[in-house]
Amino acid sequence: MRSFLFVAASLVALSSFAQGGYKKITLEDIWSKNTFAVKSVPGFNAMQDGLHYTQTDKEDGVQQVNEYELATGNKVKTLFDNSLQRYRDSTLELDAYILDNDEQKMLLLTEKKNIYRRSVLYKVYVYDMATKKVQLLDKDKVLHATFSPDGKKVAYVKDNNLYYKDLASGRVTAVTKDGKKNHIINGNCDWVYEEEFEFTRAYDWSDDGKYIAYYRFDESRVKEYTLTYYDSLYPRIYTYKYPKAGEDNSIVQVKLYNVATHRTANVNVGPEKDQYIPRIKWMDKNHLCVYRMNRRQNKLELLRSDVSGNTDIIYTEENKYYIEINDNMRFLPDGNSFVFNSERTGYNHIFYYDWKYKTMKELTPGDYDIESITGVDTAKKLVYYTAAERSPLQRNLYAVAWDGSGKTCLTPEKGTHNITPCTGNRYFLDRYSRLRVPPVYYLRDAEGKIVRTLEDNHKLKETMKDYKLGEIHFMKIQGAYYDELNAWMITPPNFSKSKKYPVLMYQYSGPGSQQVADKFPVGDYFWHQMLAQKGYIIVCVDGTGTGFRGEEFRKKTYLTLGRLESDDQVAVAKNLAELPYVDKNRIGIWGWSYGGFMSSTCIFKGNDVFKAAISVAPVTNWRYYDNVYTERYMRKPQENAQGYDENAPEYMADRLKGKLLLIHGTGDDNVHFQNSAMLVNALIKANKDYDSEYYPNRAHGISGGNTRLHLFRRMTDFILENL
Repeated sequence: MRSFLFVAASLVALSSFAQGGYKKITLEDIWSKNTFAVKSVPGFNAMQDGLHYTQTDKEDGVQQVNEYELATGNKVKTLFDNSLQRYRDSTLELDAYILDNDEQKMLLLTEKKNIYRRSVLYKVYVYDMATKKVQLLDKDKVLHATFSPDGKKVAYVKDNNLYYKDLASGRVTAVTKDGKKNHIINGNCDWVYEEEFEFTRAYDWSDDGKYIAYYRFDESRVKEYTLTYYDSLYPRIYTYKYPKAGEDNSIVQVKLYNVATHRTANVNVGPEKDQYIPRIKWMDKNHLCVYRMNRRQNKLELLRSDVSGNTDIIYTEENKYYIEINDNMRFLPDGNSFVFNSERTGYNHIFYYDWKYKTMKELTPGDYDIESITGVDTAKKLVYYTAAERSPLQRNLYAVAWDGSGKTCLTPEKGTHNITPCTGNRYFLDRYSRLRVPPVYYLRDAEGKIVRTLEDNHKLKETMKDYKLGEIHFMKIQGAYYDELNAWMITPPNFSKSKKYPVLMYQYSGPGSQQVADKFPVGDYFWHQMLAQKGYIIVCVDGTGTGFRGEEFRKKTYLTLGRLESDDQVAVAKNLAELPYVDKNRIGIWGWSYGGFMSSTCIFKGNDVFKAAISVAPVTNWRYYDNVYTERYMRKPQENAQGYDENAPEYMADRLKGKLLLIHGTGDDNVHFQNSAMLVNALIKANKDYDSEYYPNRAHGISGGNTRLHLFRRMTDFILENL
């Protein structure tokens, strides 16, 4: 028998709940009535002076964009009022707005229409605060409208082409003309770049507005995937380019458009076509930085391009596993250095690098991971960043000088500080919470002092007192490979060690992810509390491959996605089964997306311990998923067939003994419904019974209207009937 260790608060339920008279959580509380809504504070639209911010306010049907003082929250003035500033007698309902650099003009974004996860079409208007006039940018909805640095032009993407409009003359200039659906894209990302490199606007003005750098995607070689939408007499077909593992990608070019001459130069990104360009960033008004990464994603080069497209390599990094791309990069004003993050020392840390003198300095040494760079103060020569220095479960804000001296923790409280910087780095918005404590939003100054409290979620705290909730606590438990794994457990109200309880395990398990953290709320918290009220113990464990425990722990799953992760979850279930208060015959597991992949894998591999599993929107064979994500961790199927096939739930279906519920949206553009369909075929072939629920036209998030209520009612009923 494996031994395991629990390090936590007492397992005894909260004593006040033993007295009765408390409410029971319902699905309607969670998904219809918003009884447990966590109030938030939007990230400040801080103004250029670093002392004021703007926000949208709505009262009695009137929508305003108002200016406030950061330090006090006092209103200064109204910048836009949709009852006064109208377009041809039409009232504009804003979804968002963008100020120009001089804060004299505003883009009014209306009639929002989502395309994929990050790309959104808007009907856009330009509002001039001096003249009080509103003009229409384009008669159609467009993508990525942005002011030029001088505020005199607005660039945007329409029908796969890049344009800009001169606001004084009204003249529209086509930067590109070859855009064509499912063939050529200019200024906007293709599907896989948007999803996996996590950006969608694929152009940027130079600092002086004289150039526009933009991407051109030639996706003609990328294979198409077709979704069927059941919303009319004859189902509607939607076809788009989706490169699965091992398949062709778009050929990507980076181009530089000269606004004065209307000429375009190609940036020299080398002769290789089968590569990635995951970022471009202007270094100064005359130089563009281009990230170049090989297809295997284990070599990153930073190219410096002049405005003619000539390039030289200023930095190279290689990794024996893979390199993940993020935005933790800031160029410094000396013109030959930058700060960035890297795992080159085995943990994710911040480095200062001068490419002119080839000098590098690690600014945050230690056996912990930083999370992100939140800001750089060029006057004080400081880097602000968040890190899990105290514990993998916590996040704090720190400042350190560019030479690595004077490191200071600016948020001393234990827990999770989610930081949003304000322009100028004079203030930070701090979303602070702990495992049992709902978020409090603080405005902090550059020294970490709390200036004021913006939201304390007092109403939610009071509401929670009315409900009989189970105790949640942290624990450590041993996995399959003798690692102590971080976990949390919710025990039923009035929990007794002398009783036997069923256990439902919840996890995500994907590379670098984290579900066990000292924050509120943890995943599907109130639904899990509802199940605890019904007598279930809920356990969530971050297994091998999850984040903030260093590179080696996170990258152990390289080339074998699903194997070590599921081994850990099965081992945890067996360890839980040894507890005197756990009914070893009633242990289940569930998860969504990567977690759905894991829950189906676990009930197949752990058929001697798991009685039931719910798999929502799962990958069932990594051959069906996109190539950027999959190949980063698995390489191509042509190189690693064994790694793909030995860990595919599709090929384990004959091992099913317990009860399995498969759930998927038919309109999922990310993890295709094909995944569940192929697994069902395998289950039928193996003569195995299963349950399923499909949601027509719903995307990966399976939401909209009553969808989530229906989904979680289905899941709840399945658990009550089968666990």
